[in-house]
Amino acid sequence: MDVNTMENKMPKADGKEFNFLSEDHIDSSFLETFKFDSKNQYIETTTREFSAVCPFSGLPDLADVIIEYYPEGGKCVELKSLKYYFVSFRNVGIYQEAATKRIYDDLKALLETSRLKITTIYNTRGGFDTTCIEGEL
Repeated sequence: MDVNTMENKMPKADGKEFNFLSEDHIDSSFLETFKFDSKNQYIETTTREFSAVCPFSGLPDLADVIIEYYPEGGKCVELKSLKYYFVSFRNVGIYQEAATKRIYDDLKALLETSRLKITTIYNTRGGFDTTCIEGEL
């Protein structure tokens, strides 16, 4: 097993195993910006296509992600780069709360704004609905 690609294994029923990657494989270098001079414009970007792996069960976690911010730093996130960044989470074992915080931390550093809010709304799992919110406007 290549330790750079598959680092964790979760035992499953009937001896099955689901492999997933460590958080080191989340690639914030995909993120790009473009200049934008309107510090008071409210921007909301939403996707229904976020997925990562629950490190407890090894099963996929699917979520809607809502990104809200004011471009105080004079920059907006470029959407194609954001999509590639989100794809880098796809096979990573990360808890829902940690994924939300990671997205917040990476975008806060990228956009250089204090007015940023990340909301993740996860699909129902085991009868529980989970929504995580990091940051504020």
